[in-house]
Amino acid sequence: MVDGLELATQLILELCGGEPSEIAIAGAPPPPRSPVEFDPAYVKRLAGLDLPEARITGVLEALGFSLSGAAPTIIVTPPTWRRDVDGAADLVEEVARISGFDALPSTPLPETAFRPGGVLTARQARMRIARRAMAAMGYQETIGWSFTSQKAAILFGGGDARLVLANPIASELDCMRPSALPGLIEAAGRNAARGFADVALFEIGPVFLGDGPNDQRTTVAGIVAPHGPRRWDGGADADLYALKGELMALLEELGAPTGPLQLVQQPAGDWWRPGRAAKLQLGPKAVLAAFGEIHPRVLKAMDVEGPILGFELWLEAIPEPKKRATKARAPLSLSPLMPLRRDFAFLIDQDRPAGELVRAAVAADKALIADARVFDVYQGKGVEDGFKSVAIEVVIQPRDKTLTEAEIEALSQAIVASAAKACGARLRS
Repeated sequence: MVDGLELATQLILELCGGEPSEIAIAGAPPPPRSPVEFDPAYVKRLAGLDLPEARITGVLEALGFSLSGAAPTIIVTPPTWRRDVDGAADLVEEVARISGFDALPSTPLPETAFRPGGVLTARQARMRIARRAMAAMGYQETIGWSFTSQKAAILFGGGDARLVLANPIASELDCMRPSALPGLIEAAGRNAARGFADVALFEIGPVFLGDGPNDQRTTVAGIVAPHGPRRWDGGADADLYALKGELMALLEELGAPTGPLQLVQQPAGDWWRPGRAAKLQLGPKAVLAAFGEIHPRVLKAMDVEGPILGFELWLEAIPEPKKRATKARAPLSLSPLMPLRRDFAFLIDQDRPAGELVRAAVAADKALIADARVFDVYQGKGVEDGFKSVAIEVVIQPRDKTLTEAEIEALSQAIVASAAKACGARLRS
């Protein structure tokens, strides 16, 4: 610092004249830079540049660094004006900068094995499919809280003290939700209060049945508030059947086995309206979904005007499809022969679902019977008390040849026998 001041003073005197004063120094000069131990081979290890030692030392000396000693340990002292150099990595950066960053070798990242199953889990893939399917049906997605009020949770089978939050973000959000339906119903109520009563909403997210590690489930829930134009027949049944059709279509998109699904006309909880709600299940315990009309008592407690129809399915309850050796679909098999249709009227117990009869008819011969459906249900005169008459249409699709009358009769007898064995049905006389 003093040497530089002397040179500046001399230059001023030569150009301008005058007399200099005594030097006044404030503070202490910065300490000299500490020397750095440097191995020229470190340039290749850190930057990948394969340079001779003479080139490395020449770059450093040209930049004002003082070098002493010999490889593998060279003592490098930074110049006073390079306060940014603290270690060997900074020296490598200086060599790379002068040599040109375009000289740095480009090494591709190692290839990783492709995951045959994709990067999404089965649950994540189904969430994506459900989101797209619901949007295609005309539903609007909502993103709600994972908690609700304890009062609303109790209405939907929750509200356990273990799920009440110790420090909720709001007083009306103090409990983990047992269902996504409360949030959707409240959203429908807010829309109705602003003049938009006819809505179709859905949400995909977690619900909590307890505080255990396996008590969290992923739900796909949707509601419809049918407030369309007034009709002479009310149209309520049409809305409910439309909702059921959309639920079945969603389950099919998600890969659920819709063929063996059982429709149980029994609400999955007391928040569903009796007689206008049902469950879809595989066997007595595997409940995949529930749908129907929300009970007016629940809507009144939530201060929301009805009617509101809804459904809720749980992704974890849907069985995983069997893995195939290939993703190619099976070849389409069409028969050149005309299908046949035969009608049967059975007497079954009035409490038995008609779907059991349909499944029994199809099971009589899966190779020839393409479809079966109910087209009439009757109770009254001519039918014994405690029974109902269910008429079904069976579609028979010949494959290789036209069926003879004897073969059709044998198949009809097989259908009657299968219905009798499966659900105690008998032909109505």
